Amino acid sequence: MHVQLNHPVRSIEVKGPKRVKDLLRELNLVVEAHLVIRGNELVTEDEMLSDQDQVEIRPVISGG
Repeated sequence: MHVQLNHPVRSIEVKGPKRVKDLLRELNLVVEAHLVIRGNELVTEDEMLSDQDQVEIRPVISGG
């Protein structure tokens, strides 16, 4: 699958299928601190991603 990371900006290819949470762990990213978007749809940590998917991973930003 094609993965676009936004902080820092980079693109990588990852073998699927795998769950969102497993992808984040493989990339050493904290599950609760990142959003995963497939197309225009936010996906949950338990959803399966396939080799054909294109996903974007964004860090969660909060303010106050």
